[in-house]
Amino acid sequence: MKIQLLFLGKTKETYLTMGIDDFSNRLSHYTQLEITSIKIKNLKGKSDREIRAYESGLLSKHIEPNAYRVALDSTGVQLSSDELSQMIETLEKRSVKKLCFVIGGPLGLANEQKQRADVILSLSPMTFTHDMCRLLLLEQLYRAYTIKAGEKYHK
Repeated sequence: MKIQLLFLGKTKETYLTMGIDDFSNRLSHYTQLEITSIKIKNLKGKSDREIRAYESGLLSKHIEPNAYRVALDSTGVQLSSDELSQMIETLEKRSVKKLCFVIGGPLGLANEQKQRADVILSLSPMTFTHDMCRLLLLEQLYRAYTIKAGEKYHK
């Protein structure tokens, strides 16, 4: 199964970029990983609704129609690391070819993206920057794969 992560814009902080690169490299030992950073234009003067709609359109262009979609949103279900690992294993057994994680911009995801998602996932009840969510998600995916492989990283 191939995993796709969709990011809106570049990761701004160098320390986050370094962590993202580190966990991307680690994950490549377990699965095919594709990180798509979508270039966004400045939308000063637009309403929050207009910005989310614009971003939603960009995200939709990069999601394959048959991909299993996981939208990250604070209203979503919270899974333990073991449960995330089990979810990935279940999707692999169901022969899902692509698992796509969608992270919104600073304003979050448009309702359209949440409605089209197969699962809405929350990383925590706390609020994180969308850039920080990228690193946290990658670390949790790496952890999930080490759990599946029975490796010590998880402990």
